[in-house]
Amino acid sequence: MPGENGRMQRRYPMERKASIDQTILSPGTVSINVKGAFIVDEQPSRPPTPSDGDDGAQHDTEIRLPNHEAVVSHVALDIGGSLAKLVYFSHEPDSKDLGGRLHFLKFETDRIDQCLDFVKGLQDEFCRQNGSRSGKMSIMATGGGAYKFYDDMKRILGVEVLREDEMDCLIIGLDFFIREIPREVFTYSDDDPMHFEAPRADIYPYLLVNIGSGVSMIKVSGQRQFERIGGTSLGGGTLWGLLSLLTGARTFDDMLKMAEAGDNAAVDMLVGDIYGADYNKIGLKSTAIASSFGKVFKMKRQGENQAEDHGGLSQDNREEDNDASSSQPQFRKEDISRSLLYAVSNNIGQIAYLQSEKHNLERIYFGGSFIRGHRQTIQTLSYAINFWSKGEKKAYFLRHEGYLGSVGAFLKRQPKNWGRRNSFEEYPRERPTITHREVE
Repeated sequence: MPGENGRMQRRYPMERKASIDQTILSPGTVSINVKGAFIVDEQPSRPPTPSDGDDGAQHDTEIRLPNHEAVVSHVALDIGGSLAKLVYFSHEPDSKDLGGRLHFLKFETDRIDQCLDFVKGLQDEFCRQNGSRSGKMSIMATGGGAYKFYDDMKRILGVEVLREDEMDCLIIGLDFFIREIPREVFTYSDDDPMHFEAPRADIYPYLLVNIGSGVSMIKVSGQRQFERIGGTSLGGGTLWGLLSLLTGARTFDDMLKMAEAGDNAAVDMLVGDIYGADYNKIGLKSTAIASSFGKVFKMKRQGENQAEDHGGLSQDNREEDNDASSSQPQFRKEDISRSLLYAVSNNIGQIAYLQSEKHNLERIYFGGSFIRGHRQTIQTLSYAINFWSKGEKKAYFLRHEGYLGSVGAFLKRQPKNWGRRNSFEEYPRERPTITHREVE
């Protein structure tokens, strides 16, 4: 039936209203029903919110939960140094279909106000649909920004903000994706760029390589059994920072687009530049990178020598000066972007392999917002693991790789043993006991 602003309002039966009341009073009692869950391969939907115009977010593919009916009165935020990742649930808008969707959005952390405005819109919409008591909606927050922006969240949203441990949330989120969601986890090869892995229950042990602004490498031995075994400061923030200096690009996505159009051979020194061919004895192709940016110094020196032959930097002859400067090599920003992307990705891939060898871990999962489904990044990480392991290990990727922490925080609001395969165990905070468990 029509409601405010001409929107369709959903009529809830009495049992649904009782569910709403119970959810508002005891939000930890809601059990997410993931039976039949699947990724929606279409343009992400946008449930109506009071905000107008561009919300400043990047909307990623959603997960349909066709069998979940209960109200969910919380959202989850993972606020990192570069990006804030938001996960929330909504029922199908203006539809008689049962179930709903998990939504996945990214905001730049520098524009955290846009993110909080969006969450405020969700809160207002939830209140409009479910009654004034829905003001009890809470925020599950993780990442460094959960502490940095804690006061801002409480002041702007006026709701409960529960801060969760970042590493805990990463592992819970990854376990959920591996075990519960079909067509989520995949491997890469030139012949099959997206080979999907079926959901599985026997997942431990494994190595998680989480690539955000920096890189953390986490050995996971079981539920809530993990330790950070290494990492590197050369991560997504490194690529973003250097390329902003070298190319003037304003966003990370702009940098990735430039890398797609680049040719790293214009700035990198390749094996073929040294040997003139493949170095078969040690298994190196002529196209393998021997030195990242290795051609730059040589080409600049050649240009400087040519400038000296034309009178150098003498100010007595400006015309000759201009001719000399024109002989300086011009490096395309696209080529620089591709070279630096390869340098950072290859470094992460090799360190990940060494950690997997040291700790005897066969399965290596790559997560974090650095990847963003970018083919060149995935290809480079896969190649590094395959090359150094001589084909004995694989790199595993996820379609929602940037949302491990926010999904983990979202799930920590749930009671014990929800879902199909017991994705995680009960946490120290007291939880009501679930009365039934969905099975596949």
